[in-house]
Amino acid sequence: MFPQPDLLFPLILTAKTALVAIVCLSILGVALSYLLATRHNLLTATLDFIITLPLVFPPIGTGFILLVLLGRNGLFGKLGLHPHLIFTPLAVYLAAVVAGLPLVIKPLQSAMQRDLFKLAEASRTLGKNELQTFVLVIMPSLIRPLSAGLMLATARSLGEVGITLIIGGNLAGRTNTISLEIYNAVLDADFHRASILCAILGVLSLGIFVLLRKLNHSAY
Repeated sequence: MFPQPDLLFPLILTAKTALVAIVCLSILGVALSYLLATRHNLLTATLDFIITLPLVFPPIGTGFILLVLLGRNGLFGKLGLHPHLIFTPLAVYLAAVVAGLPLVIKPLQSAMQRDLFKLAEASRTLGKNELQTFVLVIMPSLIRPLSAGLMLATARSLGEVGITLIIGGNLAGRTNTISLEIYNAVLDADFHRASILCAILGVLSLGIFVLLRKLNHSAY
């Protein structure tokens, strides 16, 4: 039972955001890591820079860039594309994926470039086709770095404030996550509420961590 009824929505939104982030980061992480590890040209170098940017650029700045691109009067809007993402739960999901993506891709990319392609070549030499090589050799070899990356990325997405604040809007009952509620509580000097929210976020983080650890160990 929650000390305050209005904690339920941020908790549900945060849990949904974590689950959406895990699914999206798993798919995008494997696909983009494979692309970056196998193709070396100006396009992939630019893509690598864009993906890595949230690691070295302030979250507020990253959020502003997304706002300029996706806002009603942003670049996509001027091109006739109206994604209707800003200040919606979809913007919260996007912020989590953008913040966590480099933490998933970098371990995967490193694993692929180190020795994965040697194993894949050996598989082809033994007569396995591309699909068999991917399913039987590449994917099992990526489970450990993927799990490690997802743990880091999920933790990062749960604590995300800067990007979410800019493109999500911190709207009560609409886009306010637990992390944003902690931010709001601190601004209001309501440290008791902030402590409760931190405890809830800690339990949620621990649950996701345990789940990913079990998935990691079950693969071996």
